[in-house]
Amino acid sequence: MEERSVILYHSNNHAIWTGRILKKRGIYHKMIPVPRHLSSDCGYCVEIRSADARTIEELLKEYGVEYARVEGL
Repeated sequence: MEERSVILYHSNNHAIWTGRILKKRGIYHKMIPVPRHLSSDCGYCVEIRSADARTIEELLKEYGVEYARVEGL
């Protein structure tokens, strides 16, 4: 099984924006509720393949999408 990571955000809008960017680029992602062991806040995060994390972080910087951090699952 591939290692997965999640991208955490301060705003659900940024998570949605990330989903649109990744869909457009054909990069695997999945919008999921934030796992409770990572945050007690309500909201969504984007699950990605850990191997894609660096590429995705560069894309988010290019598009100006703000995110809190990337965490391994």
